[in-house]
Amino acid sequence: QVQLVESGGGLVQAGGSLRLSCAASGRTFSSLTMGWFRQAPGKEREFVAGISMRGSNTDYADSVKGRFTISRDNAKNTMYLQMNSLKPEDTAVYYCAAALLAIKLRTVPDYWGQGTQVTISS
Repeated sequence: QVQLVESGGGLVQAGGSLRLSCAASGRTFSSLTMGWFRQAPGKEREFVAGISMRGSNTDYADSVKGRFTISRDNAKNTMYLQMNSLKPEDTAVYYCAAALLAIKLRTVPDYWGQGTQVTISS
């Protein structure tokens, strides 16, 4: 079993920045493909970004490319999402996710965090 705990959400003005963290426990962190998802009110949960086990490969949704950066520190069992140039449409609950197989991350991750609220004011 894997436990994922997000932190770093909050309220910022448009154009500002936030850094989310996801702390993992329960399994060798470097064996997990990791990612971030978000869910805005009234919308389905969507993929935001993913990162390979060693961090050498990353993947982003078109809506966040060039503004968000995903990273991980396997020594600290932690994944990050640096979010810059934030827009009101980035407002959502952000979830950390982990997959035992990379191909599963975007569609059926094996583990989820509880989510952290990000609110961007205009």
